[in-house]
Amino acid sequence: MVVGVSKTGLPGANTLGIALFAAALPAKESTGAMLLLLILGDVMALSLYRRHADWKAIVRLAPSVIAGLALGAIFLALVGDTWVKRSIGILLIFVVLLTLWRRRGADVKPGRGSAIAYGSLGGFTTMVANAGGPPMSMYFLASRFSVNTFLGTAAWFFAIINLVKLPISIGLGIITVPTLWIDLILVVPVLVGAAIGRYIIKRLSQKTFETIVVVLTLVGALYLVF
Repeated sequence: MVVGVSKTGLPGANTLGIALFAAALPAKESTGAMLLLLILGDVMALSLYRRHADWKAIVRLAPSVIAGLALGAIFLALVGDTWVKRSIGILLIFVVLLTLWRRRGADVKPGRGSAIAYGSLGGFTTMVANAGGPPMSMYFLASRFSVNTFLGTAAWFFAIINLVKLPISIGLGIITVPTLWIDLILVVPVLVGAAIGRYIIKRLSQKTFETIVVVLTLVGALYLVF
C-alpha cells in the first residue's frame, strides 16, 4: 500500500516501504521484490500525471543518473546486506540536510552542479535499494516544482529508470521466481494504495506536501541506519 501511495500522492512515503521490505527480506532480495511493484506503481502514476512533467529537468539529470546506476550495480555485486542498508540511510540523511540548507530563504533553482550531484546519487540509490525517490524528491523540491509538476516529472523519471534497472536486476540474480510470487500477492495492495494517494494529494497544500516529503524521507533514512 505504501508503494501505491508513494507513486500517486506522497513520494517520500516510498522510503518507509523500502524499510519495511528490508525488515522482512534480505536487503538485496527486497530490492528485487520492490522493483516490480514500483513499475506497477509507475503505470498508475503515469495514468494520472503524465502530462505534467518537466522534460528539461529529466534530460538534465540523465547522464549523471546513468553513471549512478552503473556504480550502484557494482556496489550491489560487491557489498553485503548490512552495509547496503546503512549506506543508503546515511546518504539519504545527508541529502535531506543538504536540500534544506540550500532552500533556506533563497528562491534559487539548482544548477548543473546540483543536477550532477542529485542525479548520480539518485541513480546509485535507486539501483542499490530502490531508494532513488528521496534524493530525487529533494531535487524536485529544490527546483520549486508545483505538486502536479513534481508528481508528473517523478512519474516519467522513475518509469524510465525502473525499466532500465529491470534487466540489470535479473542479471544480478536479485529478481527470482519466488520474488514473482511475492509480488503477485501484493498487486492488489499497491492498487489500493494508489487510490489512497490520489485521494490524499487532492487535499494537500504545497507547503504541507513538501513538509511531508521531507519528514517521511528522514524517518525512512533513520530506520535504515539504525
